[in-house]
Amino acid sequence: MRLEPRSHVPWPLAIGAPVAAAALALALCALPLALAGADVPAAYRLIFEGAAGTRFALSETLTRAAPLMLTGLAAAVAFRARLWNIGAEGQLYMGALAATAIGTGVVDVPPMLMMPLVLIAGALAGALWMLGPAWLKVRLGVDEVVTTLLLNFVVLLLVGMMLEGPLQDPMSLGWPQSPPIVETALLPRLIERTRLHAGLLLAVFLALAMWILVQRTRTGFELRAVGANADAARHAGIPVERVMFKVAIISGALAGLAGVGEVAGLKGYLTQDLSPGYGYAGIVVATLAQLHPLGVLVSALFVAGIFVGADSMSRAIGISSYIANLIVATSLLTMLLAGLVTRYRIRR
Repeated sequence: MRLEPRSHVPWPLAIGAPVAAAALALALCALPLALAGADVPAAYRLIFEGAAGTRFALSETLTRAAPLMLTGLAAAVAFRARLWNIGAEGQLYMGALAATAIGTGVVDVPPMLMMPLVLIAGALAGALWMLGPAWLKVRLGVDEVVTTLLLNFVVLLLVGMMLEGPLQDPMSLGWPQSPPIVETALLPRLIERTRLHAGLLLAVFLALAMWILVQRTRTGFELRAVGANADAARHAGIPVERVMFKVAIISGALAGLAGVGEVAGLKGYLTQDLSPGYGYAGIVVATLAQLHPLGVLVSALFVAGIFVGADSMSRAIGISSYIANLIVATSLLTMLLAGLVTRYRIRR
């Protein structure tokens, strides 16, 4: 028996494989739920109701999904070109730091320009934070996995230093917290009395933009060619190094915007625990979506729903919410298996 690459993936298989993978993951996770003493159907019902059973639950899932969409897009675009950006967490914090520096009233601009300025500052900060590892990879051959990962810890120290120094709120009684973002820089709320903000619309718009970029533009073709085979792309005249820099800028900017959304849309100020790991979770989201920009929207909703729903289920029946991590990790494994099935057929 041998694996043979498919020349064409039928659309029923392309759609059905991820659905079957998610169902298989839920079936596999039923065993640890049962061993923990839970009524498995009731536990899954509580997870669903906690994620989407009420208006408030759905708004919380969408709120949690917004940064996951952006960090998932950051990972998906970079991974398409085989630029292994593990540093979305750091780029998120750099975006949040820049948004805070601008959005707390440091610069004097007309109110209508403040929000666009904050968004641009956050995107630029994330992009610049990614350019260093990209330059080291292209010019010196340094492994970007190591550099982007290490920079995550560097930026956390930088944020901590800023929050205990120049960016500390004098009214915070010594707590490492920035002053509040001015009202003109805040992203508007989409639904009253919920935390859902316009960062979700920005993430959806950027997912559509990334799909058009990857599938319908010359840059997208070059990106896919470099990801398929960099040596062949270079032989065909594609400027591989320039493509890598473009991808690094786009990926870093997307992750930086995730930080802007958390500061200017959700919390209204910067703290060192701003992200519960959205940058790392974005890698899972991108992998679940098989690096498809529109698939990232679906996988981000799935991951956010599992985490929000598991918290609700945990409060209801006392089962640890860590089951969410198990479900997401199992889904990742089954999705990798589904990806293998869609790309290859078994021949005897």
